[in-house]
Amino acid sequence: MLTVGVDLAAEAVRTAVAWLDWPAGRARLVRVVTGADDEVIVEAIMAADKAGIDCPLGWPYRFIDFVTAHRTGHVQVPAGLPGRAWRRDLALRVTDQVVHEQTGLTPLSVSADRIAHATMRCAALLAELARRDHPVDRRGTGAVVEVYPAACLKGWGLPHRGYKRTANLAELGHLVDRLQEAAPWLDLGDYEPLCRSSDHATDAVVSALAARASALGLVTVPTAEQAGAAATEGWIALPTAPLDGLVTDR
Repeated sequence: MLTVGVDLAAEAVRTAVAWLDWPAGRARLVRVVTGADDEVIVEAIMAADKAGIDCPLGWPYRFIDFVTAHRTGHVQVPAGLPGRAWRRDLALRVTDQVVHEQTGLTPLSVSADRIAHATMRCAALLAELARRDHPVDRRGTGAVVEVYPAACLKGWGLPHRGYKRTANLAELGHLVDRLQEAAPWLDLGDYEPLCRSSDHATDAVVSALAARASALGLVTVPTAEQAGAAATEGWIALPTAPLDGLVTDR
């Protein structure tokens, strides 16, 4: 099995892609590209058995309805609710709220934060995949799943905060150390120094690990009630098994 992880940013300079090969009983990091452009990402996803993208795959459906209503001057504010309460469903997707309930972490708001720029790029990538006969189900079935590295790391008992940016290289190195201790079957090979110097590369590796969990069915999936929203908004797949559960004999 080949899984791919994409740490997606609005521009290529802050985007990384990682490829993990899964021979029996181990995992091997076979390639990492930082500064990844759209063509690299699309080709990687099309070649993978499963790809994990660290970026929202859509916007809150209530936010879309709100903007559409605002365009025609017909916004209706729910009666009896304070502003913060009714705006929550505009700022956070169903999956964002589920992630917060289950992990205590709150994903960045795709409708009220700068991550929207990355999601605009992601929307174009999904459209390109569809044009190449590789459509994406935003619920996570099929070849692509939305992932959230911080939540994965927390769920696996690994450091999940404070390792971003150049000023925190020591913490990034600590994370790589802990990951290797927890997963001695994971061979970072020649790309270990890059993972220690680039949080984008490390997040791409974690995203590829999360893609493996999804491929094995070891992640959360939308309930029947949540599936409709997830089909348009996207769904963050949270691992439901320990890190060692990703290694099999096949």
